[in-house]
Amino acid sequence: MEPTPHTGKFVAYYRVSTDKQGEHGLGMDVQRQRVKDFLNGGKWSLIGEFTEIESGTRKRLKNRPILAAAIELARKQKAVLVVAKLDRLARDVQFISTLLNSNVKFLCVDMPSADRTMLPMLSVFAEHEARIISARTKAALSELKKKGKKLGSPTPEIGSEAAMIVIKKQADDYANRVGPIVQDIIKKTGAKTMREIAEALTARGVQTPRGRSDWYASQVANLLNRIKKM
Repeated sequence: MEPTPHTGKFVAYYRVSTDKQGEHGLGMDVQRQRVKDFLNGGKWSLIGEFTEIESGTRKRLKNRPILAAAIELARKQKAVLVVAKLDRLARDVQFISTLLNSNVKFLCVDMPSADRTMLPMLSVFAEHEARIISARTKAALSELKKKGKKLGSPTPEIGSEAAMIVIKKQADDYANRVGPIVQDIIKKTGAKTMREIAEALTARGVQTPRGRSDWYASQVANLLNRIKKM
């Protein structure tokens, strides 16, 4: 089903996660195209585009001047703010707070169901999940240390036994959380193929193991295989 065409004035907010992406525009063409496809025809005008560049060394920004500028333009022009890429930003309390306190209308391309009620919940759950993962990771590393395993730095080296244990535990925890959702989808929608389940997970706004909003059949297959082995 094609999305309903939008009308009116819009201000687009893009976000790239590294300085290199910002300099070379990696991912920007995709985000712009998704905004265009999301608006889907109709009599609309894009009166402004803003790009926030976040360095990989700073997971959280104390201030978001680019977002603030986008919001200010949307407010003055009585336009709708289009957030091109919400997914991982939904984990950022500062971003969510700024967006909600702006009192401007907004639409999220990669999470259309997100509204003023859903966004705070996403933020709270994401922070809670991050704390749980952190606690479990520390517990797993502590247990390895007690057994005499030499861990080196606090962060397990990629490919090490400690890292493999942590990664497996995180994957199992994720499968335990999402497994019941998949079962509910199959029961209520009658979905039979991996693609159908993937589309349903995307529609429900369930994030993938990497924190993205778009599911693919291969990801569903990997998830179901892990559940079977547990």
